[in-house]
Amino acid sequence: MAAVVAATRWWQLLLVLSAAGMGASGAPQPPNILLLLMDDESLPPPRAAGSPRWAPVLPDGCLCPLENAERRSGVPKMGWGDLGVYGEPSRETPNLDRMAAEGLLFPNFYSANPLCSPSRAALLTGRLPIRNGFYTTNAHARNAYTPQEIVGGIPDSEQLLPELLKKAGYVSKIVGKWHLGHRPQFHPLKHGFDEWFGSPNCHFGPYDNKARPNIPVYRDWEMVGRYYEEFPINLKTGEANLTQIYLQEALDFIKRQARHHPFFLYWAVDATHAPVYASKPFLGTSQRGRYGDAVREIDDSIGKILELLQDLHVADNTFVFFTSDNGAALISAPEQGGSNGPFLCGKQTTFEGGMREPALAWWPGHVTAGQVSHQLGSIMDLFTTSLALAGLTPPSDRAIDGLNLLPTLLQGRLMDRPIFYYRGDTLMAATLGQHKAHFWTWTNSWENFRQGIDFCPGQNVSGVTTHNLEDHTKLPLIFHLGRDPGERFPLSFASAEYQEALSRITSVVQQHQEALVPAQPQLNVCNWAVMNWAPPGCEKLGKCLTPPESIPKKCLWSH
Repeated sequence: MAAVVAATRWWQLLLVLSAAGMGASGAPQPPNILLLLMDDESLPPPRAAGSPRWAPVLPDGCLCPLENAERRSGVPKMGWGDLGVYGEPSRETPNLDRMAAEGLLFPNFYSANPLCSPSRAALLTGRLPIRNGFYTTNAHARNAYTPQEIVGGIPDSEQLLPELLKKAGYVSKIVGKWHLGHRPQFHPLKHGFDEWFGSPNCHFGPYDNKARPNIPVYRDWEMVGRYYEEFPINLKTGEANLTQIYLQEALDFIKRQARHHPFFLYWAVDATHAPVYASKPFLGTSQRGRYGDAVREIDDSIGKILELLQDLHVADNTFVFFTSDNGAALISAPEQGGSNGPFLCGKQTTFEGGMREPALAWWPGHVTAGQVSHQLGSIMDLFTTSLALAGLTPPSDRAIDGLNLLPTLLQGRLMDRPIFYYRGDTLMAATLGQHKAHFWTWTNSWENFRQGIDFCPGQNVSGVTTHNLEDHTKLPLIFHLGRDPGERFPLSFASAEYQEALSRITSVVQQHQEALVPAQPQLNVCNWAVMNWAPPGCEKLGKCLTPPESIPKKCLWSH
């Protein structure tokens, strides 16, 4: 609570000092908040000073489509090593590199889960997926998400960031992938957002609209078409105009709101999620193949967004944060996936490559340019930090896992905090300071591995990247991430360093587990009848489809 009070004081001081914080009436106005969330992305090094301002398919049965779809099409994701600022050698992200040079870079920033849906739920609630319900108990330590057949979604009991920001007068829009449930009760406009253009699910497909419907695209309450139909994606060439559409939605919203209300824009584009796509002007322009084309288009779009903020003279009253929902999917690299730099494994695992993310903060006049913070950060911190920027406190009736990062952003402070790595219902690992303890290790099953599903290609570490779920709870594997970011050399059990690290981490984990009250799991039940057969607005487009008989059954998550 003391941290929240301090953050509120910071906010009040900033409003006094910043002329850009004045609305039309001359009253102080909290800063706009712009969260740029990439999909499975990793990043490339900052450009040198003096650069231009902003350089211009699925399985049968109830096995949810995640793993097989990713195996077939290769589901890329943006990872830690995809940006120039993180060492990607092709240096094809000048705008993100410039954002880092003019802002603050977090090399130790984490998602809340190695998979899309739970990580996004954690961002918008400030709570671990085990607390907000975005996990499954159908099997031990299994990843789960929200495919079309999932019955669950974000519970009404959860208070999402846009809902809370309304108390401070914010107008909120989501552009892109929602992924917190597609049934009517889970619609983003029922959970605080004022506007939406995007989709409830990933852009998997195309489907025949008989066994499975194509995914709808919404404008606000109603669908305006479906992927591969009104919104084509050419799987052969990778051509799609979706990123350009998402860019225009962002620009239009900023132009409408910048002079009238504080705004919250959640720009959640998904071009770096397989099947990767880019618009025609960007196809074939990257040294990194189609995935690089998608990253270049996203980088160009972010440059245009930041340029608009400057042209409207609201840049110094707009807090911008860039990150990704989980690590790169190495199973689909390099053509359809990103890089996790020096880290072990990728998406779906709780090794560093699955959960450590690129992260950049930009707020001219407030966040000192060219800074690097070694604060352990989490995607959940964006919830608490955004509330602090708005002069609000988090809900007091529930556990909030996100920290307020304003002391780090504005004063350079470092705060001691743990990072918990969950896979489904299981705490797999925890980091405190430079030490990470693994209580369980697992990549995927031998059966799936022998079928060619490899989450850690070329990175076999004996006793670590296991294909059986190995229990280390009595004697955890501990790594020093500063000396060994690739998690290849566990500390000797007999060493004094191991014993000291084990004592500190064990104490923190015990406190966490004793206080933990898991929510009812939302990702246990699948039902073909709840898929996107007849979304709101389908009748206007002649796009309503007939659902099959309703037969709820247990979702079979294989990883």
